[in-house]
Amino acid sequence: MSKFSFTTRPELVGTFGAVASTHWLGSAAGMAILEQGGNAFDAVVAAALVLQVAEPHLNGPLGDAPVLFYSAAEKRVRVLCGQGTAPAAATIAHYRSEGIDVIPGTGLLAAVVPGVFDGWMLLLRDYGTLPLEDIFSRALGYAENGVPLVPNIVGAIDSLRDLFANEWTTSGDLYMPNGNLPRLETLFANKKLAETWARVLAEAKAAGSDRIAQIERAREVWSRGFVADAIDKFSLNTEVMDSSGVRHRGVLAGDDLANWQASFEDSISYEYGNYSVFKTSAWAQSPVFLQQLALLKGMNVNAMDPTGPDFVHAIVESSKLAFADREAWYGDPDFSDVPLGDLLSDEYNDARRDLIGETASLELRPGSPGGRAPELPDYAVGSEEGAGEGDPTTATAPPVRGDTCHIDVTDQFGNMISATPSGGWLQSSPVIPELGFPLGTRGQMFWLKEGLPNSLEPGKRPRTTLTPTMAMRDGEAYLAMGTPGGDQQDQWQLSAFLRHVDHGYNLQEAIDAPSFHSEHFPSSFYPRGSRPGRMVMEGRYENETIEALRRRGHDVEVGPLWSEGRLTAVSRNKGMIKAAANPRGMQGYAVAR
Repeated sequence: MSKFSFTTRPELVGTFGAVASTHWLGSAAGMAILEQGGNAFDAVVAAALVLQVAEPHLNGPLGDAPVLFYSAAEKRVRVLCGQGTAPAAATIAHYRSEGIDVIPGTGLLAAVVPGVFDGWMLLLRDYGTLPLEDIFSRALGYAENGVPLVPNIVGAIDSLRDLFANEWTTSGDLYMPNGNLPRLETLFANKKLAETWARVLAEAKAAGSDRIAQIERAREVWSRGFVADAIDKFSLNTEVMDSSGVRHRGVLAGDDLANWQASFEDSISYEYGNYSVFKTSAWAQSPVFLQQLALLKGMNVNAMDPTGPDFVHAIVESSKLAFADREAWYGDPDFSDVPLGDLLSDEYNDARRDLIGETASLELRPGSPGGRAPELPDYAVGSEEGAGEGDPTTATAPPVRGDTCHIDVTDQFGNMISATPSGGWLQSSPVIPELGFPLGTRGQMFWLKEGLPNSLEPGKRPRTTLTPTMAMRDGEAYLAMGTPGGDQQDQWQLSAFLRHVDHGYNLQEAIDAPSFHSEHFPSSFYPRGSRPGRMVMEGRYENETIEALRRRGHDVEVGPLWSEGRLTAVSRNKGMIKAAANPRGMQGYAVAR
């Protein structure tokens, strides 16, 4: 197959700024902030707040967000950690006493400290410019007056109809008023969410006219005021049906919110050709992207047909090795000694590359960085039901493939940011009635086996799948990209990145090209299973490519024509700004001028 040249839309080009996100309303809100004179940091928060209203099946105010950003003033890439930690009462012993072997994917036991709100406030405080009221205005208007419902929201609610009616009745009251399923192409308002935001803003403004003082007051109201009080009351006193099939109370308390704050930290990077590629540290799965690059840079992927079997095989086999290391070595670096230096070294990857042969591996093969012996968690193998659902799963209802959101922004000042907000989905747990939104369930990513880097411990960050990407070239911020998709995020991004930097695809071509993913390794989502050798490919691949991969031993599942990934991206180079967004899902759009 020759270079993929068909695109669903043009790569956008401008000089002022660009916003690309998984929903057109988020992109429009971000661009409006740039037009108002705000910077990329103002714009990303405004867009993210709109996504909490427009995509409630993909994220919410009590979710989480890892963020990579380049500050033109500081000339460096940093990480904003909006990923909350396990509650103080979240011990392996407690979960075992509840009869839990795998943390449920829904309900209250999987709730960790919600980190996204404090993360956005910290970013605005230190890097934003506009008043807090301006940042919230569009999202607040949508929450009060409604957003148009897209099919995926209605489908998610429909699949949860019985659960909402019989168990999660507070969610039913919001999403199915009078027991009725909301209709497509009608406006859906969340007035309780609007009331919550309006109250936070009112209390923030009471701190005076100083912008910083208002932001600090908003953070305090959220983590120590009425929001934390409502979370404490609901979590500790409500028995909620979860995906274990049993009702449980939560362990998240108000004090957990009061004792946690979002933070900035250093990024990690890897040199690939002319590019410095940046990711978060190993409290996310992000370093697998860099490990795959380290393996592939010695395999001449730039000479392979980027939609051919050699290219697909090389990426899938490298992903198997990198994700095996994820299972053995990744966890919150504040608790675990993660050997990233060894995992990204030439010596280590030269040896690991020799494990990639002409046929598909059916083993999970973590390495021994620095001579250390790997230890793997216990997980289900070979079960069609055991591999997780890519993001949230639901209790007592057919599984709903959840997802996530993503936003990329660059501005006239040279700033760039890539953010992947998620969690707090309408599928995750019941709506807290005083607030108008549910808790997230990121805690399902912890293991309940002692001694692993990602074992459950109080105060520890779960190893999230959320993983934005940035790259610099010639000392300047060049690319920001990301996608929803759980364990697939660092697979879909990788193939798009390589097609762009090694094969000359523009951003839209790289996003639109047929894609694929492996399900070989343990899922990060309940019930934590794996499908050794399984690879899913979009149906747009030529049959001879699919059959060639099957002959190499891959268990190929052919999916729908447009089903793999929902990437967005922005780039800048020599004064030109470019942007692109994914047609898959029929929601994502980019805006640039």
